[in-house]
Amino acid sequence: MWKTIAIPESLSREADTLKSTHHSRRGGLAHHSEGRNKSGIAVNQSFMQAAPQNAPTIRSLLSGVERALAGGPHPDRARRDAEELLLLALQRDVPGATRAWLIAHDKKAAAPNVAANLALLVKRRLAGEPIQYIAGETEFYRMPFFVNRDVLIPRPETEHLVEKVVTLAPVFRRPRIVDVGAGSGAIAIAVAHECPDAVVTATEISQAALELALRNAERLGYKDRIRFLQGDLLAPVAGHVFDLVVSNPPYIAERDRDSLSVEVRDFEPAQALFAGNDGLAVYHRLIPAAFTALVPGGYVALEIGYGQSEAVRDLLSISGFQNVEFTSDLQNIPRVVCARRP
Repeated sequence: MWKTIAIPESLSREADTLKSTHHSRRGGLAHHSEGRNKSGIAVNQSFMQAAPQNAPTIRSLLSGVERALAGGPHPDRARRDAEELLLLALQRDVPGATRAWLIAHDKKAAAPNVAANLALLVKRRLAGEPIQYIAGETEFYRMPFFVNRDVLIPRPETEHLVEKVVTLAPVFRRPRIVDVGAGSGAIAIAVAHECPDAVVTATEISQAALELALRNAERLGYKDRIRFLQGDLLAPVAGHVFDLVVSNPPYIAERDRDSLSVEVRDFEPAQALFAGNDGLAVYHRLIPAAFTALVPGGYVALEIGYGQSEAVRDLLSISGFQNVEFTSDLQNIPRVVCARRP
């Protein structure tokens, strides 16, 4: 059980007004003086009771939030999360503020609305909500992407998948590439960015995710470069052929659900995470479908989970793929598998 956290008094009581109208997607914030969040953390609402005439400084806000988050699910990230949340709270008053700005202006008094907004953001983080969802965006392949709870948060490990596709694409004069399960559109957009001659298609079963992918493509200038289609796996492109099939499919075993962090288990979309009791259910359908969709000499490139390399290798071989190769992530864990259709 997490210890009780007294959230510092340096945050304004204006948060009490804001919190009455702010609701998360799964209900709303607690309205009583002390409650328990999803992580089992008892949150003391004294966090929001600073006297208006004693405006907190940037330094005191940052220190107070860091102390609060140090008692939360991820104390190792308390300082970094505190800085990110404070920068988010400052956005309206100090657009473009950075960590360097926080250091240079640490004695500056914060406006009351900053402290109030910060209180709400900290409550969301203490409940386990990922920083990326709170911010509404994240970075992938050196580009900013909108994210929300309709899509997975793009991970740095997935950049290995993009890198593999980029190395394979020049084999073809004008590579036809399909990203299966596009989510936020991160893979498809990164591939389009790195492969200007490629013809890129992206499929996604979730309408909400597809809409966000389209927003990202428009934001980054790739809306006219990528064809987005709704449907399950390769069904939207049945009858078409490709040089490369790429996917970061669901691959977490249902039996591992309880072992996941609260950020993943309670906030990211289950449909994009879980794939049967062993985590291989989607590979069983996707790999043979990819073989059918590929031209002879075409490649499939997939992200895989921990301990799945041999099982996925077998599925690829059974479907007729050859030249199976694995790429490991920075922890030396096989993370990407690539195979060629003869």
